[in-house]
Amino acid sequence: MTELIRCTWAGMTDPMYIAYHDEEWGRPLKGDDAVFERVALEAFQSGLSWLTILRKRENFRAAFDGFSIPKVAAYTEQDVERLLGDAGIVRNRAKIDAVINNAKAALDLPGGLSDLVWEHADPGAPVPRTMADVPAITPGSKALAKELKRQGFKFVGPTTAYALMQAIGLVNDHLEECVARTR
Repeated sequence: MTELIRCTWAGMTDPMYIAYHDEEWGRPLKGDDAVFERVALEAFQSGLSWLTILRKRENFRAAFDGFSIPKVAAYTEQDVERLLGDAGIVRNRAKIDAVINNAKAALDLPGGLSDLVWEHADPGAPVPRTMADVPAITPGSKALAKELKRQGFKFVGPTTAYALMQAIGLVNDHLEECVARTR
């Protein structure tokens, strides 16, 4: 039996991480609330392992009303206190405040968040052969971060923007021989 080749970051031990790699990461994801969820989770991931966030994702979804932009934009200080007391999520006030701020900013986007983010897609990005070929920042991620900040978003630097671009399929950074590259 031939062993499947995966991107090395996916590891080979945690079934949740492998499923995320194989079935979700790098696949095109559109829709304002869906993209907002990923912007929010990438902000929460900053400084932490993605696996930590992935394991808490269902808790985040419950705590943030399924990442409904209008619902999160209407959060009050009482909601912030509720979130700070929720052990099922990452309890970081700056990140919680940023998510609420970003929901408010997303409400004001003329074409919606998904369209704004997808304007920065780079389907022609080079195919990485090794993890050393995968950048942390690109001109596209710098442009996306700059535009999101211009629109009032927080916790959206170029590295976070590139992680978002990878996660929702704006670029395909699965390694050349990865089983998920062509799925």
